[in-house]
Order: sequence, then structure tokens, then C-alpha cells
Amino acid sequence: MTTSHPLLIQALELATACINLTSPNPRVGCVIASTDGKVLGQGHTQRAGGAHAEVVALQDAQLRGHAVRGATAYVTLEPCSHQGRTGPCCDALVRAGIARVVACGTDPNPQVAGQGFTRLRAAGVAVEVLPVGDPLAQAARTLNIGFFSRMLRKTPWVRMKVAASLDGTSALPNGTSQWITSPEARADGHAWRARACAVLTGVGTVLQDRPRLDVRLVPTPRQPQLVVVDSRLQTPADAALFNVADRQVTLYAAAPELGLDAALEARGATIVRLPGHGPDGQATGKVDLAAMLADLAQREVNELHIEAGHQLNGSLLRAGLVDELLVYLAPSLLGDGAPMASFGPLAALGQALPLQFKSVDLVGPDLRIRAGVAGRDVF
Repeated sequence: MTTSHPLLIQALELATACINLTSPNPRVGCVIASTDGKVLGQGHTQRAGGAHAEVVALQDAQLRGHAVRGATAYVTLEPCSHQGRTGPCCDALVRAGIARVVACGTDPNPQVAGQGFTRLRAAGVAVEVLPVGDPLAQAARTLNIGFFSRMLRKTPWVRMKVAASLDGTSALPNGTSQWITSPEARADGHAWRARACAVLTGVGTVLQDRPRLDVRLVPTPRQPQLVVVDSRLQTPADAALFNVADRQVTLYAAAPELGLDAALEARGATIVRLPGHGPDGQATGKVDLAAMLADLAQREVNELHIEAGHQLNGSLLRAGLVDELLVYLAPSLLGDGAPMASFGPLAALGQALPLQFKSVDLVGPDLRIRAGVAGRDVF
């Protein structure tokens, strides 16, 4: 990555190291250096409620016995200027005597949105912000794509994960799908679960597979929330998904109160009713998926990781609610069975959903394809 700020690259590496930790806060890294480039302190944002990157870096410098007055802070996102779970980072930098701040970009949070830079400049701190098109600025934004999405679009970044054979079959006709892909691919999938704020599935998967849908195959400091689309509230109170400690479970339903809520709430579930309606205004009996995403954004979900069946996958794609696909293809052919997603049929090739390949990699014996839905990352 070509840049005139190697210490910003170091800060971005720190931000990447906290990818599974900071939600719903952005992943931010900070390096404080003297005028001759000596690193005085560094750090990344901690778990929500803990210190932000700038404060961690200041504390690190203090522990090392380094004075930071007159130093430069290299940070991957604009220092915050509001009182949230913690105090304003821009004020902490000013109090410490930081003379210059170099940042990858502006915080999209409306409570900040340039105000951190304004307060720094008003206090006499020199501020440099990378151009939006700078590769390092783009990398910092990509690392926090869910946070940017929630702040600017008011919806999470939606990533759909699918495991399938080379001919696109995600389950046999009898529903069997464990395991199409390799242990290496499954572990990699758990790493993508771990970085998300929430994992979403449908009640069909809950009833068919009795999954836990937690992170088990990679280390993680927290479990992402679990979201179940359950229009008729069919999730059993003894479902395996409730056997995960310290995890929030939210069920989205369309059906009215049927006396099932108490048993599910006793297991720790939050039940949200968002019934959908057709163009004629009549109830569809299904969850309003767009309203669900808006509600999840209100609940501070940045990245939503989908692991669902072909019916719910198709509904989300058909509604234009998916931003990215994460597809694992096994080197096998399974023939007839469940597709990756059920939508269509299309009348013309021009109606196909356009995708842009982001990466293609081997994970064990399987092929991992990341593909973005064209235009969804423009916001």
C-alpha cells in the first residue's frame, strides 16, 4: 500500500487487530510519535464502554515514560467530539499537548462528522486528513464498512454467507447440508461470524438443523447477537440457540401475540413484531425485512452476517437488502437440491443481480468468493 504516512499503516494494523472487539464502536487504531518519528505510544479501541484508541495510545505513552507534548497522533478515524460511553477523544489529545493529528478520514457519526477536527483546530492543533480516494483512507473505511453503513444509510452492512457444492447446491433434497465444505472453510466462516455484530438466520434453519450459530472454531472476546426471522414465532423454547452464554437473541415475528412470548422471553429472547404488508396494504404474514434492518441499525448493529436457508436468502436478495456475498464452494457436485437462494424466475439475462468480485481464495480444499452487490457500497 503506497502512502506517505507509514505510521498510519501501523495505526491501521492496530485497528485491524481489534476487528472482533469494538462493536458497535468503529475499529480504530492510533500511533503517537515524536517529530523525528519515534513511536511514543500506540493502541486500539477497546470493547464498548472502554477507552478509545487515542486514549489507549496516550496511556501507553505514559506507561512507557514518554512525554507527548508537541507530538503527532496518527489515527485511522477522526477523534470523537461527543460524550458517549466515554468522553471526547479530541479533548484528551488537546489536554495532552498533541500538536498535530493525521487521520485517515472523517467520522460519519452525525454527532462527530468533522466537529472533532474543528475542535482540534480551534485549540491550535494542526490537522491533516487524507483525501477520500487515498488507498489508506479507503482501507480504513472498508474496515469499518458496517459502521459507515449504519451511520449514513441507517442500516447494517449485510453479508450473506453460503456454503455450496461447485454446482451451487446448498443442501440435499432431504435438507442435509452438514457438511458440504471442509473444516478449514467452516473455521473461516466462524471468523466472519466473529467480526459481525449479529448473525441472522431463519426459523426454518432453526427447526431443521437445531444450530447454535455461535463462534466456536476461532477465539473471540464476545459472541455476536443472534437474530431469527420467525414470522409465526415457531422457535421452540428449548432450541439449542439459547444454550449460548452472554448472547442476545432477537426474534422478529409477524404473527400477533399467541401466548408464546413468555416462554421465549424466559429464555432471554427479545421479541419484535414487524408485520409486512403488500402493495395493496394487506398483511403478508411475513416479517417486513427492510423494517427489520432499520430496527437492527437502531439496536447498533453494524455488520449483519446471514447464515440462512435458500428461501430467506432469496427473499433478502429479491428485496435488494444484501450488500455482499461470502460463498464457499466445495470441489464436489451434488446435483438436485436446495439452491443458494430461491428467487426469480427471471425473464431475461439483463435482470440478473450484478456482482463485483472482491476476492477469490482457496481455504483448505474449498474456494472462497467474496462478491459485492454492484453499487451497494456507494454511500
